[in-house]
Amino acid sequence: MGVMLDTSVLMAAERRTLALGALLDSVANEPVAIAALTASELLHGCHRAADPAVRARRFAFVESLLAHLPVLEFGLVEARRHAELWAMLARGGAMMGAHDMIIGATAVARGHQLATLNERDFLRIPGLRLLPIGPYLAR
Repeated sequence: MGVMLDTSVLMAAERRTLALGALLDSVANEPVAIAALTASELLHGCHRAADPAVRARRFAFVESLLAHLPVLEFGLVEARRHAELWAMLARGGAMMGAHDMIIGATAVARGHQLATLNERDFLRIPGLRLLPIGPYLAR
């Protein structure tokens, strides 16, 4: 078992609206990682920044994360779980964004909890356990 950090949590940490250090301390006995798609979303945000100073700050933050957190690949095991969950949600009419579905399926396939600010959407995924992050949000 481990913890995956969703893009929303890391963006909040970069904006200083979430205490990432405290969150990581609370799960210090578990492996913490991000999905490959989360890495892509974070890097996309860096490239989209129009202001050079913002872009540089974002790249520094993201590259620091990528240097310290394992990035979990989306392989065949995750693809099988994704297809199963996607079909279940489609049958029930409870579709969600493709990126979130891939991130959620990666967490389920690996038995990890997911730390996210987007709980409403991720609660649709059967078997996905969410890590409460309310205590780490800036008040």
